[in-house]
Amino acid sequence: MWIEINTAPTADAGLMEVNAMRRGPRRRGRWLLVQAVALVLVLVLAVVLAVASPLARAATDRYYLPRVMLWQDADAGDVHRFPSRAVRAAATPFVYPTAPSHPNADPRLQTVRIEQDGRMEERRLDELLTSTGTTAFIVIQNDRLIDERYPNGGSRESTQTSFSVAKSFVSALVGIAIAEGKIGSVDDPITTYLPELRERDSRFEQVTIGDLLSMSSGLRYDDGGLPWRSDDTRTYYATDLRELALNDSRVESEPGKQFEYNNYHPLLLGLILERVTGMPVTQYLQETLWQPLGMEGDGSWSLDSDASGFEKMESGINARAIDFAKLGSLYLHGGAWHGQQVVPRAWVEASTMTQITTPSGLGYGYFWWIGTDGHYAARGNLGQYIFVAPEKGLVIVRCGTRYGLEGEGPAWIETFEAIAARF
Repeated sequence: MWIEINTAPTADAGLMEVNAMRRGPRRRGRWLLVQAVALVLVLVLAVVLAVASPLARAATDRYYLPRVMLWQDADAGDVHRFPSRAVRAAATPFVYPTAPSHPNADPRLQTVRIEQDGRMEERRLDELLTSTGTTAFIVIQNDRLIDERYPNGGSRESTQTSFSVAKSFVSALVGIAIAEGKIGSVDDPITTYLPELRERDSRFEQVTIGDLLSMSSGLRYDDGGLPWRSDDTRTYYATDLRELALNDSRVESEPGKQFEYNNYHPLLLGLILERVTGMPVTQYLQETLWQPLGMEGDGSWSLDSDASGFEKMESGINARAIDFAKLGSLYLHGGAWHGQQVVPRAWVEASTMTQITTPSGLGYGYFWWIGTDGHYAARGNLGQYIFVAPEKGLVIVRCGTRYGLEGEGPAWIETFEAIAARF
């Protein structure tokens, strides 16, 4: 089961509270005033830019703050906001053969049992998908397409954005680069490939590629405070992600000891891939995964800006849902695809086993989320998933514009588990 456990407040949290009390009400009052003034200025500027539409478009391509103010929270429309680099459909696309029940007549997939308002209930799958903002839902078993639905205006040809599902593609690319001898191993210090980090702080020498992949680098990641100052916002909206990753990443604690979800990690890995391959990461994706897997449609990888031209490594692979499914099928078969070993089997096994346990009790591999029963998933914001149940030969893909379920991410995983139990 994929059960998240609430953890108690840490000693550090208590120390922060003590320090806050020591600062006293006058300093807190001044800081609140500064925040309020800053917020007012941001809102005024947002209104001005919104009115001046051409200016807004130019500003969001070149500057960070207009993006934060005008685009605000990430959403599925970001596929149209960021510039992107194209990845072309395979010359010979692979098309899944269909089961007799295709597209949506399998009796096991007419209803699903979920938790709602604290109690379990059976709901019609069509109604559930429509009500949760789902735009693609695909079930594949033993390499046959069992179920395929595109509610809320979607279609097989619709482009879906991956959000953090992209990280699992990045993991595959790192494994391929190791197999090709372009990267030594997961034990290599990242300073072997990014020596400028050592010049800034010698402690970067202790951080390995494996630490980045398992979200246990010890690098600082602050997602609190003012929205435009949080690392979560900066790693998503910055217009030069290379510069951000190389100059703003900071060593905070010993690597390899503690899980912390950190979007500097895929950025640093993107820099490494770019340097060792001598090509944009999108081109490497095209050559090593997109073409070999026979992707049906053109896709793209969102970029930080036209000027920088660096892939948004933490998110932003845009493709058909049926093509996302092929990464799940590839991993289901240990990295092999129709007689070709695309990703090393040993890499697939290491990536989909627990490398570190998260504070919520889940396992985490190399950019894959791990269940205790051997199931694993690529997960992205707003409910993008590639779920794999190896012993069932099962791959489930869900894309959508919002989570839509009570409990959000964990609730979808439990839904997939309930479906898998019927096979």
